[in-house]
Amino acid sequence: MKTEQEMTLKPAQGGFAPVVLPLATSTIQTDERDIHSGETTIPSQGDGLPAYIAKPADHSGPLPVVLVVQEIFGVHEHIQDLCRRLAKQGYLAIAPELYFRQGDARDYSDISDLLQKLVSQVPDRQVLTDLDHAAHWATRHGGDANKLAITGFCWGGRITWLYAAHNPQLKAAVAWYGKLVGEKTLNSPKHPVDIATHLSAPVLGLYGGQDSSIPLTTVEHMRQAIRAANADAEIVVYPEAGHAFNADYRPSYHAEAATDGWQRMLSWFIQHGVVGVK
Repeated sequence: MKTEQEMTLKPAQGGFAPVVLPLATSTIQTDERDIHSGETTIPSQGDGLPAYIAKPADHSGPLPVVLVVQEIFGVHEHIQDLCRRLAKQGYLAIAPELYFRQGDARDYSDISDLLQKLVSQVPDRQVLTDLDHAAHWATRHGGDANKLAITGFCWGGRITWLYAAHNPQLKAAVAWYGKLVGEKTLNSPKHPVDIATHLSAPVLGLYGGQDSSIPLTTVEHMRQAIRAANADAEIVVYPEAGHAFNADYRPSYHAEAATDGWQRMLSWFIQHGVVGVK
């Protein structure tokens, strides 16, 4: 008999956001062997929040949950692939479409237009609440409420830091090259450096030493804020890597840093009690 979760999943939209084409030859494609994956809709703030789900196929007990927070390009094929990789490690991975009220990243072919016309229009408060609803939905559909983690990339890396100060039930967070400082706006009133004293979950930050969009001075600023707050957080910098070094479908991909970062992420989850099932 199918579980409620499996019955609600439907095939995912395939493909990458047009703005990232053409793809790099290093693009990784993870198969669906031994996992269930697809799209569903989650009730959130009066709307139907689209989300991509991946989880182990043959496991009857509750699964540890990992919220996967998109890059600026939305929940396109790369983010879906990361969910499948996590499912193969024994996690229920869920990636909600956090722009859906404001638009669709697939409608843009220019990064500056995407940032100005869509990404900047998405309020942090809306995003954090949608993540709350995604986490709650997951725990009602096969997930373990006591084993909740989050990871995010680029735009999602910044959100990961914010969520670690937002949800006291969160057990672990891993932020990949998320901006740490920035201009304060109505939609983004605070940045990670502003909430270091409010972190309630352990955070691992993964950054590239050659990332021109996140200067090392801002990384050091965040380290100082973490130390001053006596927060349970750690930042690792890969000296030879740039921004988006885990994005295997882009020229920015740095295989050595990406592989090490992925293993550090899994170890961070395990260290803090969010252990994938075997």
